[in-house]
Amino acid sequence: MGLVEGSNHHLSARACLTVFVAGLLCLVATLAKGAENLKGVALIVGQSAYEHIATLPNPANDARDMAKMLTDLGFDARSVTDRDAAKLKRDLERFVEDAEGADVAFIYYSGHGIEAGGVNYLVPVDADMSSLKDADNALVPISAVMDDLKKTVPVTIMLLDACRTNPFPPGAELRRAPTASASPIGAGGLEPLRGAKALGSAPATENLGTVVGFAAEPGRPALDGAAGENSPYAAALLRHLAAMKGTEFGSVMRMVTEEVYLDTKARQRPWVNESLRRLLYFGVAPQEPTGDDGLITGERRQLLLTIADLPDPKRSQVELASQQDGVPLDALYGVLKALGTEKIPEDPTDLEKLLDAQAERLKKMLSERDALSTDDPEIKRLVASADKAIGQGAIVSARKFLDEAVARVEQTSGAVDQAEELVKQKRLADAAIYARRADSSALVFDYKSAASDYGKALALVEKWDDKLRWNYKNQEAEALNAHGAATGDKQALQQAIDAYRIILNFIPNGEQNRDWAITRNNMAVVLQTIGERETDTTRLEAAAQIFRDSLAVFEREKDDLNWAAAQNNLANVLLKIGERESDPKHLNEAVAAMRATLVKRPREKVPLDWAASQNNLGLALYALSEREPGGERLTEAEAAYRLALQEYTREKSPAQWAMVENNLGNTLVSLGTQRNDQAKITEAAAAFRAALEIRTRETFPVSWATSRLISATR
Repeated sequence: MGLVEGSNHHLSARACLTVFVAGLLCLVATLAKGAENLKGVALIVGQSAYEHIATLPNPANDARDMAKMLTDLGFDARSVTDRDAAKLKRDLERFVEDAEGADVAFIYYSGHGIEAGGVNYLVPVDADMSSLKDADNALVPISAVMDDLKKTVPVTIMLLDACRTNPFPPGAELRRAPTASASPIGAGGLEPLRGAKALGSAPATENLGTVVGFAAEPGRPALDGAAGENSPYAAALLRHLAAMKGTEFGSVMRMVTEEVYLDTKARQRPWVNESLRRLLYFGVAPQEPTGDDGLITGERRQLLLTIADLPDPKRSQVELASQQDGVPLDALYGVLKALGTEKIPEDPTDLEKLLDAQAERLKKMLSERDALSTDDPEIKRLVASADKAIGQGAIVSARKFLDEAVARVEQTSGAVDQAEELVKQKRLADAAIYARRADSSALVFDYKSAASDYGKALALVEKWDDKLRWNYKNQEAEALNAHGAATGDKQALQQAIDAYRIILNFIPNGEQNRDWAITRNNMAVVLQTIGERETDTTRLEAAAQIFRDSLAVFEREKDDLNWAAAQNNLANVLLKIGERESDPKHLNEAVAAMRATLVKRPREKVPLDWAASQNNLGLALYALSEREPGGERLTEAEAAYRLALQEYTREKSPAQWAMVENNLGNTLVSLGTQRNDQAKITEAAAAFRAALEIRTRETFPVSWATSRLISATR
């Protein structure tokens, strides 16, 4: 075990406690015993078989597995399960006696726990309603145990996987003694223990500190997990705690915390209250995972540390994208790690676009996973490992596995020439591997490589399958567009346009059908991207005409969804043209097009798209107000923004809510200035202040510093 001298290390309220344990098994020579191994004792309690209140299926499993792990790490560990009040108190008294003379005393408790009147209690298996009338005797107060251990043990650790929902009826009250006053029981979770206090200037020879960990944040219930398994908290500890080498405990704590956060889909985060006068390091060297699992585990640990440093507003956007698009939260965070934290967009609208695009790619990869087939066992293994890596957020490892799969494809491709059908199936399977690597490249924002692999996949299938030929060429075009838009590479954008023109040639007899309209619409989006980088409006006007042509086809086909998308695109490009002209003609057309979009984007069917279009309408009206003085357009813009805020609420969409509040503030300032209306100026100030509650200087420095934000359109 090892402790290293350091300042009082007060951990984040989001950190997880149990990771201290293994670190204490390799204390360095700052304690009196010098460099020799120090003594650690542990008591592990699992309470499952409650007699009168709700049973818990997993604490017995948690206790068994934690006891084994702690024993393997060198603790003298004792495990007990399903203890009534008398036995549990006797267990704790005996442990206090046995711990005297030890260097580290550690208690892990899994089961029911409650809080009342600022006191935390462990709940024995024989507890019932009558226990609440004399809690200090019928239940087990925690602080007294901590106080006793601190008197004789340098380091005391208590981990409470006990934050399950209150098992007693709603409104139940607790009395510490029969004659004491009653206190309400907390609805869920425990509260910080009074026993874990800062040591201040206490001499190092007296006590090195106390650590108390909770499976969830104060006042929040922790999840028990699927029956027959471990709780999320215990599972994260078992995964990461015993697999570290020489890692400072704070890093391991963040890994465990974010593991629970991901495993519970953001519903639970561990919490820790500690005061230690030494830094703890892990010195145990257990067998590390090897092979594919080793790569995935290593990258996931780095991912967990990246998540721990991500500010809450960005977390909220990732969580929302995961929920809306139905893709794993782990994988989306892995995408951001592959991008690099320094490159994550500060503007919430840009981040939303990035997340939406990558979530769509993830959804496509996941939906096509079962359709991928090959008779090569090595390729099957590599593809399975890539799928597992994506699910764990290890995007870079996934691409490595697919690199190896492609190498395998290239090694064996020359041997497949025996029969026409065999050749066909081989080519289709090989193309799918290239396409899968292209998907993986796009997830790490290497769109150029993605476009190249989609092109290779196309070359393999164009002779055999018209549908795949279309799909791969379209994906190549999309990747070229993404690369050009991200880097400003005009040549790549032109290549995307050329690719869409080739796709148009795939349509039989040049028919102007739905596929024709979709392809032309996509080509116009690229033209618009180029046009926005040029002073001339020629390309913007060409894009507008293509959007109009697409609208006619979608209307004929009664395709309202694509009609609304094309109409929205038309409105956006008209706005871009109008902003460059003094004549309000195109801005008026943009407003009309925005309103037409809203007809086919009803609030009850697509509420967020409806809100986005209301915001875009407000932008167009605001721009038009600068050409048509009088205030009427500003009033209409204000109304549009306020409608958008009905769906873009602070609770559901904080980043979008702040964006629209800021746009509303701009409009109110202009209205107040035009009309000399102080009330409007006051409303504008309130809107800006509201936006700044989300767009703080620390989390959104660019947006915070920008006095006027005109949002990117959707």
